[in-house]
Amino acid sequence: MAYIMLTLLIGMVLGVISVASNPSPYFAALGLVLVAGVGCVVLMGHGGSFLSLVLFLIYLGGMLVVFAYCAALAAEPYPEAWGEWSVLGSVLGYLLLVVGAGSWFWGGWYEGMWVPVDELIEFSVVVADSGGVALMYSLGGGLLVVSAWVLLLTLLVVLELTRGLARGALRAV
Repeated sequence: MAYIMLTLLIGMVLGVISVASNPSPYFAALGLVLVAGVGCVVLMGHGGSFLSLVLFLIYLGGMLVVFAYCAALAAEPYPEAWGEWSVLGSVLGYLLLVVGAGSWFWGGWYEGMWVPVDELIEFSVVVADSGGVALMYSLGGGLLVVSAWVLLLTLLVVLELTRGLARGALRAV
């Protein structure tokens, strides 16, 4: 299990590097969706299955809005990809930065951090995620409803901005 989590965390760091180093909004939005998916799998590996499902659905809706907005406003017919020299230089710079930070903090890592919450107690009857679900719906239910309405409003605003040439706010562009 520790090797799977380590592989997922390395994939998450590489995904964050791909988002940070790419100037094209198409590939950066795709990398952001992949990083959100890997982050939700990491949360699921540590015992937060419901929280990872909710976060993935919220991130997927938010990233859909962001990708639609970026695709509507980006006027590049041939965007820069990950194989070009400028993007490759940024990727190598970020990789060197991550390796340098990893070597600086190498002595502080402990293998006890890789153990999920449910494995710390020998005979656990309650899953660690169920308490968080009850707390999220009792105290955070209003925030969930407000965030859903904000995402819907943002989607409608993006659709109105990119409606067409004859109508909408972007007719001069």
